Amino acid sequence: MVWKARSGKYFKFFTYFIVVVLINAAGITLFFRWDLTENRIYSISEASKKVVSTLSEPLTIDVFFTKNLPAPHNNTERYLHDLLEEYGIYANKHFNYRFYDVSPEEGGISADTRENQKLANNYGIHPIQIQVIEKDEVKFKRAYMGLVIIHGDLIERIATITSTEGLEYKLTTAIQKLNNKISALLSLSDKIQVKLILSSALETVARYIGLRNLPQIPQEVQEIVTKLNRTNYDRLHFEYLDPSEKTDLDEVSKTYNIMTLKWPELPKANIPAGRGAIGLVMQYREKTLTIPLMDVIRIPIIGTQYKLMDIDQMEEIINNNVETLIDINEDLGILSDHGTLSVSGSTPFSQTMQQQNTLSNFRGLISQNYTLKNINLKDDAIPEGLNCLVVVRPTEKFSDYALYQIDQFLMQGKSLFLILDSFNEVMPGNQQGLNISGRGPAYIPLSTGLEKLLEHYGVRIKKSYVMDENCFRQQLPARLGGGERPIYFAPLIKKQFISNELEFMKTIKALLTLKISPLELITERIQDNGPKAHKLFASSEKSWEMRGRINLNPLFLQAPPPADEQQSQALAYLLEGEFPSYFEGKPIPIKEAEENQSDKPEDQESPDEKTVKTQPSKQGNAEQSDDTQAEIDVSQIISEGQFKPKSKPAKIFIMASSEMLKDNVLDAGGRGSNATLIMNVVDYLNDREDIAVMRGKEQRFNPLDDTTAATKTFVKTFNIAGLPILVVFFGLGIWFRRHSRKKHIQMMFQK
Repeated sequence: MVWKARSGKYFKFFTYFIVVVLINAAGITLFFRWDLTENRIYSISEASKKVVSTLSEPLTIDVFFTKNLPAPHNNTERYLHDLLEEYGIYANKHFNYRFYDVSPEEGGISADTRENQKLANNYGIHPIQIQVIEKDEVKFKRAYMGLVIIHGDLIERIATITSTEGLEYKLTTAIQKLNNKISALLSLSDKIQVKLILSSALETVARYIGLRNLPQIPQEVQEIVTKLNRTNYDRLHFEYLDPSEKTDLDEVSKTYNIMTLKWPELPKANIPAGRGAIGLVMQYREKTLTIPLMDVIRIPIIGTQYKLMDIDQMEEIINNNVETLIDINEDLGILSDHGTLSVSGSTPFSQTMQQQNTLSNFRGLISQNYTLKNINLKDDAIPEGLNCLVVVRPTEKFSDYALYQIDQFLMQGKSLFLILDSFNEVMPGNQQGLNISGRGPAYIPLSTGLEKLLEHYGVRIKKSYVMDENCFRQQLPARLGGGERPIYFAPLIKKQFISNELEFMKTIKALLTLKISPLELITERIQDNGPKAHKLFASSEKSWEMRGRINLNPLFLQAPPPADEQQSQALAYLLEGEFPSYFEGKPIPIKEAEENQSDKPEDQESPDEKTVKTQPSKQGNAEQSDDTQAEIDVSQIISEGQFKPKSKPAKIFIMASSEMLKDNVLDAGGRGSNATLIMNVVDYLNDREDIAVMRGKEQRFNPLDDTTAATKTFVKTFNIAGLPILVVFFGLGIWFRRHSRKKHIQMMFQK
């Protein structure tokens, strides 16, 4: 019996031992973490997992961090260890990281440590001074706190890491930059198709419309593609299509949205009626970009002219579109004409008014992930490779042709980032903009033409400013009596008025707005068109509108109106879905060139000036007689096939306050809620929602909810008197329970 008992104990011991070993073995391979924080700030985001798991070339992160640093820097080092470890869990075989010992020992610096410090200095990682408290003394210590990312021959460094805030975002975006065009091209499973679509029938009329070099286009484009293949790992495939039949033309025009020309019979030149298509198409899987090879320009007096794209520009355009197709170095279009605010760098200090209008912080933030491309609608068309167009406070009237370009850009399934103002703020004074009269600015209502586009799409900007009792409060100096002064035109947006419908908005808890106009949805347009409207944020229920004569001088701001005249106002919308074109059923605008000639009576024109009206171009006409050329009416040639009546799924962000992008509102570091909102919206419009979500989860500003006076009184009373009373009742409950148990035991023994 004793032997059986002992053998049973041994059996249980070995069974439990084997189970523990198996659990540990399973834990090595079946690894998981459970992040209990609200925004999952201790777990890497999906964007980070995707970046490190798709590396196609070796990438190494070298960390130079001094050990045994005081708080909070020791927490930063620990967080960096954990972060890189989690990167390694989801990364493929190309990801590596290592920590270098750069810490001096008590006896001095060893040879290995000295070499590591020298290596750090070569990479541009230099020690910084930090404050240390030791033995009740404040001291300063030099410490290395940086890292470098090495990918091929490219190096990206983060020279100073003093905080964990935004560290994952910095690392992931840096890795994403280095996982560049070379890596992406090497991982392509298919080739990028470059299709030149050019109907040979166009050659019959090319000489009469100034397209002398048209026959050489196929060979020139093929030579460009061959040249680009040398630096793109032979990932481009050239194809020449010659659609001649009517069915082929209709199919090609509908599929790729390229330009077609149609002309009637020209008997004097023995040219039959016909049609032809011209354009360049770049395609990779489901993504397609169309490059127009010809512009149609209407010039006063001279007439319509046709111009081929400069062959020298084609190489750059094709190369840029390759990067767009494989999502590398994505371009962001910035409208630079029509009186828009310049998204530029620093401004001379003497130019006070211009300095107040600078958007250098905005430029610095978006330049981290995008290449900015200035767009001039007066001279050029919107490039095909852009996914988003940024328009910031235009003040000049848009022509119908410019509105048509913006409309058709949206119809292609692209995005618009619109920051428009309801009023143009005009300062009185001299030509330099200095206010020498002492009067305040005049607010002149703006009407640029974009308003009718927006109303057609379903949203209207009101001609007013939003005032709000929940606003920024200015601290007054003692000489003015001290206290606070409400700035009603600077509403503070609290989290209950910020939408959390979209994922990237959930971590934004507060915003500051300034000189912002309310927006209004046109319900019938939204219902008819079908896009989804997201109200991103709104003013509080204690807000109202200032209309008519605008005066924003804090000394003359009127008191809030009665409560029944106050209501919440929508301040920013994001529309996404399919939109109908504003120009459907209307004549298609044609670009009007500037008139370079003075208006002269016909009898005063020279023979050459009379001839130019009937001759769009003299190029290529050597084989025809002057009489034949004069008798051919090229105005009967009609361009068609590029208009889109309805958009693909597209997005529009609209907010009526350019002040939201200025340097006094956006911080250069991008840590504030306002900067996070703007950058998240730009990423969302460019289909980078995962990056926006990753940036947003680092927002740790969590203000308390507003409470009423009764709630505050109840909480105070409960903390002072309620908790002691609860303790007393809890003690009485324990006493009664013990007393009843004692009586119960006595009754049992009495029986």
